[in-house]
Amino acid sequence: MAGGATNDGTELGRYLKARRALVSPADAGLPAGAGIRRTPGLRREELATLAGVSVDYYTRLERGRETNPSTAVIDAISRALRLCGDAHERLHDLAELASGRLTEPHPTTDRTVRDSVLRVLEALSPLPAYVVSPHNYVLAANPAGRRLLPGLWDWPDEERNITRYLFLHPVGRILYVPWEETVAQSVAHLRAVGGKDPNSPELAALVGELVLKSPEFAKLWDRYEVLERGGGTKTFAHPKVGRMTLTFEVMQLARTGGQRLVTYQAEPGSPDEAAMLRLDPAARPDRREP
Repeated sequence: MAGGATNDGTELGRYLKARRALVSPADAGLPAGAGIRRTPGLRREELATLAGVSVDYYTRLERGRETNPSTAVIDAISRALRLCGDAHERLHDLAELASGRLTEPHPTTDRTVRDSVLRVLEALSPLPAYVVSPHNYVLAANPAGRRLLPGLWDWPDEERNITRYLFLHPVGRILYVPWEETVAQSVAHLRAVGGKDPNSPELAALVGELVLKSPEFAKLWDRYEVLERGGGTKTFAHPKVGRMTLTFEVMQLARTGGQRLVTYQAEPGSPDEAAMLRLDPAARPDRREP
């Protein structure tokens, strides 16, 4: 549906409601008041006051009955919700989608990886590398990339999803340190991608399974955090090569509908690099750049 609208409102409205629930009166500089609050976070009237809009207008916006907010209004609401970075940008994107001024391409469900990309994966060895779809399905990997995620390859192709792996695979639940931080970031990324195509059948099937099977995922999904990471560091407690902290980069692949190439590396000469190189049996332990 246009603008991400469904029978229960717009993606913008759902985002506003979820984010409002995460801001306490104290966070917003408001008195807590007497008695028990029935609403988690801010009430609609409190947020409307903070943003300088009428309660009626904000209510219509959250319920999907107002779909053309100005940039100034969205900025004011963003400040009231204490949004920044990806969360602030996502609010603007959803406002544009709700208005019909912006249309985003649907993430592809084609899981074919170009031959040229497969050659890049092999050329990156012994660095672990893999290609993922917009919804975090692993589509291809080089030998070290496969060994970086033990157990994932025991699943059928259609189940090899990193977010699914984190919550439902026993190794996925112990591989990343700290697990809680990693899964929060993974769900936030999935939320960011999902906001671009909230009616995706692939996303609906994945989220439906995880909500049913993992209370932890369901709780994080309801928080509606959004994050689009382009790189950083991850620490692994790998069952074969031990603990290591690796730097990763995420690169969008052109003309693929949202596929991403993820690569890992470590500080040359470090114990982390030594552990990482053991993921690729073809790599020499004493490998150094010429």
